[in-house]
Amino acid sequence: MKTFRTLSIVAMMALIFTSCKNESQPEVKTVEVETVKTDVAQTLDPNATYAKVEFGIEGMTCAMGCAKTIEKKMAKMDGVKSAKVDFDARLAMVEYDEAKVTPQSLEEAVVQVADIYKVKDMHQVEAFGGEKKTCDADCKKACCANKTDAEKVACAKDCEKACCAKTKEAA
Repeated sequence: MKTFRTLSIVAMMALIFTSCKNESQPEVKTVEVETVKTDVAQTLDPNATYAKVEFGIEGMTCAMGCAKTIEKKMAKMDGVKSAKVDFDARLAMVEYDEAKVTPQSLEEAVVQVADIYKVKDMHQVEAFGGEKKTCDADCKKACCANKTDAEKVACAKDCEKACCAKTKEAA
């Protein structure tokens, strides 16, 4: 019995010494990461015809997950010069090469991210920004001074000030 006890103690000690490693230094592993950088200026055709579209996106629930994922998906498309998704306005603004990208392919890219996203009211624009411009502090001088009637009407369309609203009614 004494032999069995001694063998058990020796086996336990051997197990403890071989299994426990009290190293003060953590194991460090080096992982190589391959990064691919594409210069947008190199991939875009300077002679291409670029169009700008704005469209609403329904189904987004968060800015970081939904909006950024959709934005990245469209930005990676071949022929897309720029893509921005505004979560608060539920609005996407994309500038693309008309020879490589179509509005339908943009819509497909949005739906491919997730079936819950729906594109609505896609239209071409000259410049991005659904927000109206505000006039200078002195609205009458900003909107009306030294302008033809047509220029006054054009200014009034982009201005939210009360004096511009009067110009709209007058024209």
